[in-house]
Amino acid sequence: MAESTEQRKSRHLDVCLDEDVASRLDAGWEAVRLRHEALPEIALADVDVSTAFLGQPLRAPLLISSMTGGTARAGEINRRLARGAEAAGIAFALGSGRAMLEDERLRETFDVRSVAPKVVLFANLGAVQLNYGVRSEDARRLVETLGANGLYLHLNPLQEALQSGGDTNFRSLEPRIAALCAALDVPVIAKSVGSGIAPSTAARLVDCGVAAIDVAGAGGTSWARVEGKRSGDPARERIAEAFGDWGYATPRGTAALRAALPHVPLIASGGIRDGVQVAKALALGADLAGLALPFLRAADESEAAVAALIDELVSALRIALFATGSRTVGELRDALA
Repeated sequence: MAESTEQRKSRHLDVCLDEDVASRLDAGWEAVRLRHEALPEIALADVDVSTAFLGQPLRAPLLISSMTGGTARAGEINRRLARGAEAAGIAFALGSGRAMLEDERLRETFDVRSVAPKVVLFANLGAVQLNYGVRSEDARRLVETLGANGLYLHLNPLQEALQSGGDTNFRSLEPRIAALCAALDVPVIAKSVGSGIAPSTAARLVDCGVAAIDVAGAGGTSWARVEGKRSGDPARERIAEAFGDWGYATPRGTAALRAALPHVPLIASGGIRDGVQVAKALALGADLAGLALPFLRAADESEAAVAALIDELVSALRIALFATGSRTVGELRDALA
């Protein structure tokens, strides 16, 4: 019997939480150095980490990156994450809403507006699903049903190729993406899935009408390794392991995208694990920094753990600004050593 989307999402959670699925490519955050300012001429209290992204005000430049949905367990994780994000004034992206489109009964595992009515929220779909029957009308319904402020389109050809029965027809997606962007009343964000996006690809996506790019680079969770370990097939797992270091590391990918697209809103995600790395991502040109696995682990523990993680990240970010003599997030762009 073919595995359902719901079963696949449940297994993804288990693999990410219980097994080693880290990319074998070192992200290289240690090579990114921020200037230390011994005489900052400001007080820590002067530091302001608030920002705005796609017209939405945020109290800190953080995003809880897309992870899950479609199972009862995922529903509770999403509610914990949404409540934490709203309380802290940061953004939250849901996992792929494909399962909800396939089965309306799974809506409650994605619908977080009842617990977080004001959170800056992004729905999510796989771009390739536009070649498998998902229409612009379906995407609009997903966004409207969830009360989302925007839509993530994730691009995951490697992951699909490593899935048994994966959706691998990526032909002629650009016009479909362009039609989707034109049909929606909310901004569309394009992201990779742990492998990064080349500047030339990002430029094509912007030409399609995409409003922002999420680097989603290598250095964090390897979705190739996740699919290999999920497969239960030793040969398929060996093939997946061969791609364990695939992709563009997040720091280099972020810098390259910012240089190529200086005015396009940009999110850095992929292997960011602490507030200093958040600061480094912002210094390299990102407007927001996204984290996934640390938040998944926290949400699997408790709502309090989510709140504690956000506080830790924001506190370290504020100290990093202070130690570089930066009053605002924007000033970090001048703080690279």
